[in-house]
Amino acid sequence: MTITTHSTPALEPTAPGSLMRTEISEQASIVESLLGARRAVDAITAEVRQHDIRYVLLAARGSSDHAALYAKYLVETVLGLSCGLASMSTVTGYGARSDLRGVLWVAISQSGGSPDLVAATAAAGEAGALTLAVTNAPASDLAGVAQLHLDIAAGVERSVAATKTYTAELLALWLLVDSWVGRDGRLAAGLPEAVASAAVVDVSHIVNRYRYAARIVTTGRGFSYPTAREAALKLMETCHVAATAFSGADLLHGPVAHVDGMTPVIVVSPGGVGGRLLRPVLDVLDRHGAEACVVGDALLGAQSALRIPVPPVVEELTPIVQIVPLQRLALGLALSRGLDPDRPRGLSKVTSTL
Repeated sequence: MTITTHSTPALEPTAPGSLMRTEISEQASIVESLLGARRAVDAITAEVRQHDIRYVLLAARGSSDHAALYAKYLVETVLGLSCGLASMSTVTGYGARSDLRGVLWVAISQSGGSPDLVAATAAAGEAGALTLAVTNAPASDLAGVAQLHLDIAAGVERSVAATKTYTAELLALWLLVDSWVGRDGRLAAGLPEAVASAAVVDVSHIVNRYRYAARIVTTGRGFSYPTAREAALKLMETCHVAATAFSGADLLHGPVAHVDGMTPVIVVSPGGVGGRLLRPVLDVLDRHGAEACVVGDALLGAQSALRIPVPPVVEELTPIVQIVPLQRLALGLALSRGLDPDRPRGLSKVTSTL
């Protein structure tokens, strides 16, 4: 099935949120396009299979770091390989060098322009790793320094807050793992339609509820934890709200003490295993008098007065769908507070770190 998106006429730069809104609406067509580019992914995994890969290291910053965390869950649960998140400053700051033979180093960046990511990827290749860059910029420094490159092909992203490039990164990483393990992509059947439906889910009641919230907590388990982190980042950068993300397990180890009836908690549930692991968390939140808003998992949401319904997909693909209404929540909440989410205070599209 072809997903048709109605392009919005170019809006004046003074229209707050117009760029973010447009790019949220483009995600279903980008998902469909990426699914149709499976051959390029298969060519990359054919090269990967020529190497004796025993371990995967993921390197990223910002939203891409949340995509990397998603990939970590995929690599460990689908491929059965050990996987870690790289600390780039150990290379660029401390000058550490490791023996990375047998390692697939995956550097994830929308722009491919962060100096520390480029330098660490070059060093990883010199240390024996097979290096792969996943970017939206095939002509970038990162794409040039890596041995392999996977183009997420999301098109130019003009809003500072990443939306379509984030979901494209998630899907590109899923396609990589799906191809590597020898599957044929059929688990993603219906994914473009699910993303299109998620992009029009009504979140106005949550926007109205949270308009004056001083702080918000997001939480998830398993495949929903990266989504909880990305949602918190979107709320912080667009709404200037103090948003904090916790794994559901970590939330119960102490941070729950500062959750009360004045602190909204967004519980992102992927259903399946992750949903079952979140049920005790919801029970504890209820005892603390916290107001929980459940995203996804209808059964878990039945325990909550607030819920953002999301079209069902298999658990490992839920992050691609569930982040979409949360992006819309950040957009709506920013506008309700008189802010322009396209131009967050103090942020730029490319962040240079060393």
